[in-house]
Amino acid sequence: MTKRSDNLPSTPTVQVIERMFNLLEVLAAREEPVSLKEISEKTGLHPSTAHRILNDLTIGRFVDRPEAGSYRLGMRLLELGNLVKARLSVRDAALLPMRELHKLIQQPVNLSVRQGDEIVYVERAYSERSGMQVVRAIGGRAPLHLTSVGKLFLAADDPQRVRAYATRTGLAGNTRNSLTQLATLERELIQCRQAGLARDNEELELGVRCMAAGIYDDQCKLVAGLSISAPADRIDESWVPRLRTTAAEISAALGCPNVKNLAPTGH
Repeated sequence: MTKRSDNLPSTPTVQVIERMFNLLEVLAAREEPVSLKEISEKTGLHPSTAHRILNDLTIGRFVDRPEAGSYRLGMRLLELGNLVKARLSVRDAALLPMRELHKLIQQPVNLSVRQGDEIVYVERAYSERSGMQVVRAIGGRAPLHLTSVGKLFLAADDPQRVRAYATRTGLAGNTRNSLTQLATLERELIQCRQAGLARDNEELELGVRCMAAGIYDDQCKLVAGLSISAPADRIDESWVPRLRTTAAEISAALGCPNVKNLAPTGH
């Protein structure tokens, strides 16, 4: 049994959130749509209060309204659940191979996923006793175009999506090496697709270089990236085959066949 921290409340401290949870629990208990009257009775909420909260949840697609006066759980919950499942599965499959790669190269190894216009670091393998290292914090974020893993995801997008990304973000740079022009970024992405490998040449942080290979799920869709980060003068090209092999091993564990032949490709 998981022990709950005494510092955490047993119920939400914001009343409307507690009511929202109760509404979702009622909907989760039934496969078919539930009437507003029944929802009101089971939650103890006045129909107008339940209707107001359900309407907001419907706007967010957490709840569907198949017909007037009835509700069911919405597709947004499925989408979020699939994201959590995918990330947990990738992390579980990646952890041991990441540690083995770290033992071989003695540099930090990072696992990242895409979230919107950023990558998020979800796992890392490193040694606290090693010398100078570039260690990324779990939960840390960075723009796609400034990171090796982010470039893998952009390389997997079609040109229209890449241009839309450039418009949204303005391709803001962090260092003098950052790729802040669309044409330059597009040329880099072509190289990523051809090589099945992406690099960060001191673009996110001066003095730090990275290399990354993609991780693919059972549909052979790019779902994560495995990267090695190191001080710029320590990056070693002999790491590339080991990085590729480790990423392929994780992808195979996730069910992607012929992973060694895969590279990010535009649609």
